[in-house]
Amino acid sequence: MSDIKNKAMEPQDQEQLALDDGRRVKVLSPGMMVFKRFIRNKLAIAGICILVFMFTFSFLGGVISPYRQDQVFYKVDAANKEYAGAVVNTDYRFTTVDGSTLSTMVRATFNSQVKGKEGSEIAFTADKNTYTAKKIDDGFYVITAGEELGTVTLLGKIVDVKPAEGKEISAELQAAASSAISSKQTAFELDGVSYTLTKDIGKSYKLSGMSEVALASMLNFDAAGNEYKKTAASYEFRRNCETAMHAGETSFTADGVEYALEIVSETDAAVRNAAGEDVAKVSNIIVNPVTNGVVLPADYKEALVDAIANKKTSFEYVNAAGETEKHTITMRANNYVIYTMQQTYLIDMYSKPSAAHPLGTDDHGMDVLTRLMYGGRISLMVGFIVMILENIIGIIVGGVSGYFGGWVDTLLMRFVDLFNSIPYYPMMIIAGAIMDSFEVNPYLRLYMMMAIMGIMGWTGVARVVRGQILSLREQDFMVATEATGIKVSRRIFRHLVPNVMPLLIVQATMGLGGIILAEATLSFLGLGIKYPLASWGSIINASSNIYVMTNCWHIWIPAGLLIVLTVLGFNFVGDGLRDAFDPKMKR
Repeated sequence: MSDIKNKAMEPQDQEQLALDDGRRVKVLSPGMMVFKRFIRNKLAIAGICILVFMFTFSFLGGVISPYRQDQVFYKVDAANKEYAGAVVNTDYRFTTVDGSTLSTMVRATFNSQVKGKEGSEIAFTADKNTYTAKKIDDGFYVITAGEELGTVTLLGKIVDVKPAEGKEISAELQAAASSAISSKQTAFELDGVSYTLTKDIGKSYKLSGMSEVALASMLNFDAAGNEYKKTAASYEFRRNCETAMHAGETSFTADGVEYALEIVSETDAAVRNAAGEDVAKVSNIIVNPVTNGVVLPADYKEALVDAIANKKTSFEYVNAAGETEKHTITMRANNYVIYTMQQTYLIDMYSKPSAAHPLGTDDHGMDVLTRLMYGGRISLMVGFIVMILENIIGIIVGGVSGYFGGWVDTLLMRFVDLFNSIPYYPMMIIAGAIMDSFEVNPYLRLYMMMAIMGIMGWTGVARVVRGQILSLREQDFMVATEATGIKVSRRIFRHLVPNVMPLLIVQATMGLGGIILAEATLSFLGLGIKYPLASWGSIINASSNIYVMTNCWHIWIPAGLLIVLTVLGFNFVGDGLRDAFDPKMKR
């Protein structure tokens, strides 16, 4: 029974439709037809997939990445760095008596008086005082200064000696001064101390005593340890030590302590105490550390001085940890510079791909993968913003020119021709060079570059819009808008421009790749995006270094592939949109 019923109902369900019945044809809207034609284009879909990946990689990848785009990475490694400096001293170094000072004027006057002069004593005046430099040996002087002790007046055969305020003159000194002035002498000695009589007012003379205030030497005293620093800096220690050196003696006494003296040469000696411990090293070579706060051991200085004296280019030194270090000596502008391998923080440049840095690091020690992510943001942002600027300017100029025609069209088209005659890349290079000379902030430079690229590239859009509007303005719908009294700006931008938008979308999509290539070219030439910002073009700029080109493929090849894929993606999408908007397409 059921089979009979079903067979009876079949004729009613299978109603035959006429060939001219509208229900036989599936009607699609124009938008759906464009979309259907677009998704059937395999290259267009491939382009969409590429662009989705690029936008995800650039904008989402930068958020996920644990590093900043300007984060510099370091590594601890051994590097041959400057450790110390040495120079053969040719200037006098002054050591003053405890409690005395020697002004800069006195030191400068001494240096000028000593040069080119010979003699055991050289007298000079500085700071209204009289000084005498007594030569002990070449490069070693003891400086004495005159100190006013009082006034000596000759009254007939009577000599009156009056002490200065706060001074005392012994009876022996008074007698010696009286004898000297009676004998018309201007200088005399008493108990090894020299005194002078300087003419004053009338028959009065100033009595001055010469006392040691400093010694001038070209030798340097390096204490063997912190406990001997005060001893090595003592005036009496240095005076007696150097005097013994020049006399060829093997010992000397200073501050009541006897020291042994081992003389290597006229400018090199070692001082030891009674226990045989090193107290100081004496030489004409000054050794200083390169790094502030580092104290060079006395045995290191001694090893260095010996190496320089023996004209060696390197020497070995056993440090406090018992490790043997090799130190290299080089000359630089009459100075000795000592290098050695030191553990130090170095910028991790050109590191190979690893788990921490999948694409390694660049010449600034920054993560290449992170720079590619942030660089994609910049490159894509430049492309879209420049294209928007070009379309805004082009639509306004082309719309006004095409709608009004006549002299307005002629004037605006000649203006477009003027812009077309300006060479694009030379102008961009000039703008980049100007911004370099003014050291424009990198972020401001980015905005200015986008503005310049937009201003220089709108002429093509203007011509397309003008040509389309010239053909559209005489159509019936435009006559209707004019008849209804709609204002001109609304006619252009509300009714004409929307009819041109499909063509502009296609042209903009295909032009985005060219803009990205232009930005990459400028950045590659060093005239585009600047550090710390990154773009794919600036990353490829590293390949201008032959070392990077041949050894660091992981820096520039990924950036180049991203540019190629992005441009291809935009071109594929642009071709797909062009075919989809073409009403003649049958696919």
